[in-house]
Order: sequence, then structure tokens, then C-alpha cells
Amino acid sequence: MVTNVSSLGRNGVFDWLVQRVSAVVMLAWFVFLAVFLLTHPALTFDQWRNLFDFTLMRIFTLATMVSLCAHAWIGFWTISTDYLTPTMFGRMATLLRLMFQLGTLAVLVVYLSWCTQILWRI
Repeated sequence: MVTNVSSLGRNGVFDWLVQRVSAVVMLAWFVFLAVFLLTHPALTFDQWRNLFDFTLMRIFTLATMVSLCAHAWIGFWTISTDYLTPTMFGRMATLLRLMFQLGTLAVLVVYLSWCTQILWRI
């Protein structure tokens, strides 16, 4: 078993639970948006903007983005610990894993910051 400080919950059960809860949040957002788009076939920019001017929709979208980032982090952490191993890469495995995880974290932070900036027009 790989235990690493970069694991989200430092516990497989917690990470599993975060994966499932985040998937449900993302599914709920997707279903809501799909229903909205299907019920507004001639959607205008003003209707779209009014949807996202509603505070609850902004919070729901931000919660979905946080869920997406947590979900992605756990997935990429699992990939890095399963496939960037000393057996495959020798002594470089630790450095490659660190670089992969830092790169993933940087991308997720940028995406979350960008989403926040767009939603709240900061």
C-alpha cells in the first residue's frame, strides 16, 4: 500500500467516498444543465447569463468544479502511485511522481481559480 502525504485523505476509504460524492455532485449538475438546455431549445445569451447570475447556480457550479478537482486529483494521484514506480523507472520514479503530481496540482488550481473568476466576475 502506498501512503503518501499527497493523498487527499491519507485513507483509501475517505478517498473512495470523496470519489463517489464528487461523482454524484457532477452528475446532478450535468442533469440539471441538460434539462435546462432541453427545456430552452431557443436559448439566448440573456437567458444563459440570467441562469448564471442566480447565486445558487453559481454556488452549484463552483461546488461542481471543486468536486471535479477533487475527483481528478484522486484519480491522477492513483495513476501516479500505480504507474510511476521504482520497478518501471528506477530511482527516477520518485522525481517523476513528484513532477507529475505538482503539474496536476498546478493545472487544477489554475482551472479552479479561472472558474471562480468567471463565476464571480472578480
